[in-house]
Amino acid sequence: MRLRILNPLAVVAAADDVLSIRAEDASGSFGVLPGHADFLTVLAISVVSWTDADERRHHCAVRSGVLTVNGGREVTIATREAIPGDDLTTLHDTVLKKFETDLETQREEYVDSTRLQLAAIRQIMRHLRPGAASLPGGAS
Repeated sequence: MRLRILNPLAVVAAADDVLSIRAEDASGSFGVLPGHADFLTVLAISVVSWTDADERRHHCAVRSGVLTVNGGREVTIATREAIPGDDLTTLHDTVLKKFETDLETQREEYVDSTRLQLAAIRQIMRHLRPGAASLPGGAS
C-alpha cells in the first residue's frame, strides 16, 4: 500500500510498500491492510502507526483529520497538524497532550466569542425595540 499524511502546507509522511496501518476514529482503533475496501473516516486526535516492507514501525501524531482508502492500495490522511516520530512514548505523552490542550483552548475561545456576539445582539435588540430611548446626539 501507499500512505500519504498531508497537512495544508506539506506532505508530512510518505511511504510506499506499507504492510499495515493502525489509526483511531470515534469508534475506536482500527487497522487497514492491502486490499481493504474503499473507506472514509474522521480521525480522532491520535497516533497513526504503520509497518513498512522492512517490518519497521513508524508513527505520526495527527490532530484529527480525514483518512481515505482508495482501491485498497492508496491511503491518504489529510490533517490540520501532524508530527512524525519513531518514539511512540514521546508522541503520546507530549504531542497528543499538546493537541488536546490546543483543542480545549479553541473551545474556550469559541465560547467566549459566542458570549460576546450574544451580548452585542442583545444590546442591538434593546435599541431596536419600540419605545427604546434614543441615543445621545440625536441618533436612535
